[in-house]
Amino acid sequence: MAEHQHGKMDISEQEKTFVGFIRLVSWGAAISIATLIFLALVNA
Repeated sequence: MAEHQHGKMDISEQEKTFVGFIRLVSWGAAISIATLIFLALVNA
C-alpha cells in the first residue's frame, strides 16, 4: 500500500457535492424566510 501524502487526493467530486449542499441549504432558507414573511403579511 502506498504511503499517504497530504494534499495529493483529487477532491473535485467532494467540492462539487459541498457546493450543491450549500446551494440547497441557501435556497431552502430563502424559501422558508419568504414563506414566513408571506404568512405574516397575509395574516396581518
